[in-house]
Amino acid sequence: MTVVTLGVHIVDVLARPVEAIPDGQDTHLLEQIRLTAAGAAAGTAVGLAGIGVQVASVGAVGDDELGDFLIMIMKRHGVDVTGIVRKAGGQTAASILPIRPDGGRPSFHVPGVNLTLSPADLDRERVIGARVVHLGGMDVTWGLHDPGFLALLAEAREAGTIVTMDLLSNMPDLMPGTRSFLPYVDYLLPNEEQALMMSGEAGVERAALALLGEGPRGVLVTLGAEGSLVATASGLTRVPALDVPVVDTTGCGDAYCAGFIAGLVDGREVVDAARLGTALAARVAGGLGSDAGLAGARELRASE
Repeated sequence: MTVVTLGVHIVDVLARPVEAIPDGQDTHLLEQIRLTAAGAAAGTAVGLAGIGVQVASVGAVGDDELGDFLIMIMKRHGVDVTGIVRKAGGQTAASILPIRPDGGRPSFHVPGVNLTLSPADLDRERVIGARVVHLGGMDVTWGLHDPGFLALLAEAREAGTIVTMDLLSNMPDLMPGTRSFLPYVDYLLPNEEQALMMSGEAGVERAALALLGEGPRGVLVTLGAEGSLVATASGLTRVPALDVPVVDTTGCGDAYCAGFIAGLVDGREVVDAARLGTALAARVAGGLGSDAGLAGARELRASE
């Protein structure tokens, strides 16, 4: 398998545009409601499949209807889901996202069985055999904060696998634990708030350099409308965002990760791979949900 995305799987229920929660039993009519496969592993897997990369996703869902839906929709997008385990009696993680007119996205979230994913749920040969393993949401997959899992990552990297990592939350209490993964990660892809909390630094450039010093070959900090900051041993590079109308920012970080990983698979240099991530994120921002704008996305790999 070319890429394995490992970690958080969520069903998103999105509605737009929502300016306020109705009072009492009132009803507001909306333009759009969608259900999508999301989360730092599932959303990135869908983006990778959309851009034409062979990808398998590994994680946990419940044995409920939401789990049925998530597996079905990921398969429809072309993701290998044989590494997703079903947890008996468990709730599949889900979020309700009322999308504001400006694309902002407050959320209501149930973590579900993502919290129970453990090394025992993983096929080690699948991990070791991948060209790239993307860790999605290690801040909330507490069962993987395990020496045995870190040893598996070390073994995979020794075999030539590239390891990338993204986070899910912006919760300060969860950030310190993620730092234990940094010596086992080649490329870290946090957003600005996560980078600041992980590093304890006050500015994004200092944060990126501090995190770079803890093991990764590159740190790519996403900055929303300001694009991203790429930190490597060669220095700091700003990659601007594309100027596109924003419908919904859900899944833009996952799309950036997917495009970046696709760039690595294609042999691009880090900054060039970041530009591909930027282009894919811009497409996703133009529609509702983490899989918006993926039709025709394979062309980006040739054009960007």
